[in-house]
Amino acid sequence: MDYGKFKYQQSKKAQEAKKKQTNIQVKEVKMRPGTDQHDFNFKIKHIIRFLEEGDKAKVTIRFRGREMAYTDQGLALLERVVETVKEYGVIEQRPQREGRQLSLVLAPIKKKR
Repeated sequence: MDYGKFKYQQSKKAQEAKKKQTNIQVKEVKMRPGTDQHDFNFKIKHIIRFLEEGDKAKVTIRFRGREMAYTDQGLALLERVVETVKEYGVIEQRPQREGRQLSLVLAPIKKKR
């Protein structure tokens, strides 16, 4: 067997496999516990767009100063986000605290072909 022909076929197979791959990115949206309704809706539109494009969305809530005493408001805001985008994505990583931040990751819903 010709080794050059073999190497050529291997590279063609690798290119075909690479074509069919999808590259998923994690896009982040940051909020604060006191985010108003209009700003909330604006950020939700971005999250929905990210999920429809097939990317994951990370929602981060940042606490400053005395807001750390009201982390329950941040959890309520994250629950509102999940409830609003439930037809576009599912929770991949539950909300967790990382210092002064509270974050969760949403993954797009798999579409049936």
